[in-house]
Amino acid sequence: MSASLIRQHCNRSADGGRTLVMLAVAILLVVRLPAQQPAVVGPEPRQGAVASALSALIEREMQDKQVLSMSIALVDGERVVWSRGFGIEKVATRQPATATTVYRVGDLSSLVTTVAILQRVERGQLHLDVPVQRYVPTFTPRNPFATPITLRILLSHSSGLIRDPLVGHRSDGTSPTLAATVASLDRTTLLHEPGTAIRHSDAGISIAGLVLERLAGQPFARVMQRDVLTPIGMPSSAFDPAPTLRARMAEAQLWTYHGRTSPAPTFDLGVAPAAGLYSTAPDLGRLLGVLLSGGVGAGGRLLQRETVDALWRASTTPPTAKHMPGFGSDTARLDAHRLVTIAGGVHGYATHLAALPDERIGVVVLIAKDGMHALGARIAREALRQLLSARDGTALLPSVSRAALSLAYARRIAGEYGSVDSLLRVERHDSTVTVTTSLLPTRLTLRVLSGDTLTADDGVNDGHRLWLNGSALVLDGTVFTRRMPRTTLPDDVPVRWRGLIGEYGPEHDVLYILERDGRLHALVHRLSEYPLTEVSGGVFAFPSPGSHAGERIDFRRDASGRARSLRTAGLTLMRRSWIGEDGGVYRITPVKPVAALRAAALAASPPVEQGEFLPSELTELVTLDSTIRLDIRYATTRNFLSAPMYTQARAFLQRPAADALVRAHRRLAAQGYGLLIHDGYRPWYVTKMFWDGTPTDKHDFVADPASGSRHNRGSAVDLTLYELRTGTPVVMTGGYDEMSDRSYPQYPGGTTRQRALREILREAMEAEGFSVFAAEWWHFDYKDWRQYRLGNQRFENLSR
Repeated sequence: MSASLIRQHCNRSADGGRTLVMLAVAILLVVRLPAQQPAVVGPEPRQGAVASALSALIEREMQDKQVLSMSIALVDGERVVWSRGFGIEKVATRQPATATTVYRVGDLSSLVTTVAILQRVERGQLHLDVPVQRYVPTFTPRNPFATPITLRILLSHSSGLIRDPLVGHRSDGTSPTLAATVASLDRTTLLHEPGTAIRHSDAGISIAGLVLERLAGQPFARVMQRDVLTPIGMPSSAFDPAPTLRARMAEAQLWTYHGRTSPAPTFDLGVAPAAGLYSTAPDLGRLLGVLLSGGVGAGGRLLQRETVDALWRASTTPPTAKHMPGFGSDTARLDAHRLVTIAGGVHGYATHLAALPDERIGVVVLIAKDGMHALGARIAREALRQLLSARDGTALLPSVSRAALSLAYARRIAGEYGSVDSLLRVERHDSTVTVTTSLLPTRLTLRVLSGDTLTADDGVNDGHRLWLNGSALVLDGTVFTRRMPRTTLPDDVPVRWRGLIGEYGPEHDVLYILERDGRLHALVHRLSEYPLTEVSGGVFAFPSPGSHAGERIDFRRDASGRARSLRTAGLTLMRRSWIGEDGGVYRITPVKPVAALRAAALAASPPVEQGEFLPSELTELVTLDSTIRLDIRYATTRNFLSAPMYTQARAFLQRPAADALVRAHRRLAAQGYGLLIHDGYRPWYVTKMFWDGTPTDKHDFVADPASGSRHNRGSAVDLTLYELRTGTPVVMTGGYDEMSDRSYPQYPGGTTRQRALREILREAMEAEGFSVFAAEWWHFDYKDWRQYRLGNQRFENLSR
């Protein structure tokens, strides 16, 4: 097909925004590069001040968002005028990130796949509007509609295919072949008529990749290297990276709302055409440079100018039109300029590409932390404005700084608000303020923009505006009225839901099922939460509109009513461990026998500490208030090591901490609760037993005896609530000493009632000078814990 025919096809279709960039960035430059790329590119003289200003912004934002590494490339015309890496590429060696640091670029991979498709279209080897089965006859998903799937429809994400194939998806660590990945789609049914709605699908782009593989008779990765990556001049990019390229990969980070981080997985994906590209900032900058130069690079023409022009042209056909766009795209505005952007991400990496095509400038931002698309977008916008200033010779605009809320303002704004059909909850932990609302799938962390106007600023969100209007709160123009604090706890969930709440799927991509405000919710990819609608017993639907519209969750229960797995979007996710969800005892297999652990610990001595300390005044708690109850599990076998640590069931604290605990206990009585103590002062030798007996991957939940535990100083306490009326311990989001995410004080799962009880306990303890430990909702440290020495006395040596 000629370039003019491609242009005609593009003109008669309208895209929904994402494809523009998908194709737009797909057209690129032929730049010849030296075999060895420099660690830093530029800056060219005109961009020196720009590089300096952006470097300061990036370093500040990386520290604020706790990002391991980031790389950037600025593009002016066809040239990369500056590229640099920031932060740490390798954690263990502290190796710094550079311009040559390699990242996984996620959805930007489909741009390169699209370029290869368009090259073959221009040569007449492929046709955009014939059934894709002409090229892959074995592709036979169930299509109950008369409209066939074509390459145009696949590339525009309007095929009706499920989002992820049944194998080879982003949670599948088996790294199957592209052919096996596509073959799994034969067991699926289209969700809507092809060409009638845009719905992102890695599966669809993967089929386009298989078309290229079948046409060339060579593996997809080799085709892409020969036809696109090498001609463009991208020596540090590949779909099947060699060991030398993998060695330069930035170590990426997964994270959760409750504060746990973990290394991102590194397995290759079966959906390589959609999300499998490895690249660097300069390489992607050269790709962008080809787009900005009309398809021509230093080495020649990659695509015809008419094709490139069609890619840039904004669409005018309504998104509801029957024929969705092949390659056009809607564009946004940056001040008075036409702006094109695309975001990509996969397991710990976030990529943002932005361009002002009329001014022929652009930027690429690569980040080694999951979900940081808003951070990438903010830096990209700032970079484009700075580039324009440098080009025009005007003064560089300073970046807008966002400050943390004052503690007084954080307290003032905290609470629950409601609109006609939506809830909004503002929660405060110290001066950190977060917002959750049914209007948005992600929670917002607030910073001060100016005066009393707040903005979302957490790397995932940027740009939402919020301010107080009298007693009301305004979020992006929607007014929420403050509600009176609840005087009673929320009702417990219906019995039929209890066995469904929990965690499902692999460690790197957990799906949380929780209850919030009387509805089950799904927290997807750790960041996006969606309310579910109960369709029938055990079947729930995602909301529409939304990125999961049309999908359902079907729970598979055992005889007790507890779900053992769930099925969604064609995938089966197994339930993760539920020990502790109902208050049961969490147990591990000790690394060594407990008897050996005890003998070694008793033979060792605590570390010697220098300095002045307060004299120990360990006080037995029950002597101060007999209504404080004890459940000293370390004096029994009902603990994580399944063996007694203590010979007596007693609990002690230093006197100031003990007095504060009694005050918290009496404060709680007004709400119908008392304190149930699991542990207070702990001899140092027991801390050493815990450390030596616990697997290293669980060491976040036990103290290192080399520095000792705050329990050893007598100023830390483990506890929960019990109901005064019944004497029954309450059930929290996770069990005592459970070594899992459910133990974190801000864990989002469980039920509204459980989370409310957790906050009741926390508020009462914090009011009396305690602070909760970062990984355990039950562990509280008193404010003076540093003023006491490590202790190693046994309970039997302490007087009553």
